[in-house]
Amino acid sequence: MRYLPLTNEDRKNMKEVIGITDVNQLFASVPNNVPLDPSFNLPDHKTEMEVGRILSQIAGKNINSNQVPFFLGAGAYKHHIPATVDHIIQRSEFLTSYTPYQPEISQGTLQYLFEFQTQVSLLTGMDVSNASMYDGSTASAEAVSMAKRITKRNKVILSPTLHPQYAEVIKTLISSSEDSVEYKFSECFEVDSLISKIDDDVSCVVVQNPDFFGECYSLENLSKYCQSKGVLLIVVVNEVVSLGMMKSPGSMGADIVACEGQSLGNSLNFGGPYIGLMSTKDKFVRQLPGRIVGETNDVDGEKGFVLTLATREQHIRREKATSNICTNSGLCSLAFTIHLSLLGEKGFKKLSKLNHEAAIKLYSRLECLDGFEVINKTFFNEFTIKLPIDAETFVEKMASKGVLAGVPVSRLLNKKDNFLNLLVVASSEINLDSDRDEFIRLAKEVCYE
Repeated sequence: MRYLPLTNEDRKNMKEVIGITDVNQLFASVPNNVPLDPSFNLPDHKTEMEVGRILSQIAGKNINSNQVPFFLGAGAYKHHIPATVDHIIQRSEFLTSYTPYQPEISQGTLQYLFEFQTQVSLLTGMDVSNASMYDGSTASAEAVSMAKRITKRNKVILSPTLHPQYAEVIKTLISSSEDSVEYKFSECFEVDSLISKIDDDVSCVVVQNPDFFGECYSLENLSKYCQSKGVLLIVVVNEVVSLGMMKSPGSMGADIVACEGQSLGNSLNFGGPYIGLMSTKDKFVRQLPGRIVGETNDVDGEKGFVLTLATREQHIRREKATSNICTNSGLCSLAFTIHLSLLGEKGFKKLSKLNHEAAIKLYSRLECLDGFEVINKTFFNEFTIKLPIDAETFVEKMASKGVLAGVPVSRLLNKKDNFLNLLVVASSEINLDSDRDEFIRLAKEVCYE
């Protein structure tokens, strides 16, 4: 067949070489409760017009985030994206080939990536940034791998308030028998407690700021102690808009910064594609994964842009590759750069302030409700509340009444018992006073009906 060229004999030989008797053995690591051959209740064939109608009917069963008050966060945030962003990303200057190997025909792509790197370095307070990663979680995992290469140590400490899905990605990548990852998810994080766990075998400490529960931290003391032990401090930022108000990770002593940049220029997109940001100090630049775009002059003395460092496995020196990342999230990084360019420094800081004010308004209303307890001491645009009822039940009831109220912590965990009534709530510039009024009105109704 044209697209399936292997014969049964070919497959038989392949299985013998890798030492299996059945193809299903390749999927042994997949949990038993996940069907490998799921069946769907869909007709075998329909016309294009009929397919469009059927899928529209199925999609209509969802609650659209644009239709109702929306308070979800926990790593993916809804912000207003100017229509100009969508217009500019379609300009022909940026519609170049997949990878800008030939700079003479890829100046549009290379120039915006150069600007993107500059923006990310300014936001994070670091010396140098690469030309993007896939998303925040994989950027965090790559940061840990980078720290291990630099320190030549194999023990990793993750803050207990790191996003649990980020922790899973890190543990998946750092999974050899030589590696050790210490992580126990909890709503409590104290810098002194983390410091007490650092010894001479630790390569890096990973801290999220603001953390999964929305709490904000000062990390200078942790950074100083890490430096005294030769340990690298990796700071993870889920909500990049927070960097308009908070001290940058670089100013607090971070060695590597990994961020999720979805909030700028990129909509929720059902969870992806997103855009990972990664920055570090100058002395670690050759350990950065991905690629870096630099500025130079051509033979005529004119300014131009080229790939300066490209430590990727498909390049010529592939045995020297720092990562097997095969691309950057090009379109997403372009949208990020355009949105941030439109905002400018003053506009970005104003957007950040609007987010914080929106969260304060919701916080001040919620803390007055009987049975509701906000567990945060500090926050940016997201905080966690302890509900008088199960959080998953609360969210389902609120959704049925037309409010998407937040993310139950228990939904992201296997062991849920200690987190059943914790709800992570985000409030950004998109939320109006009327949205908050509806949240409070229905919260009373749901909890005390």
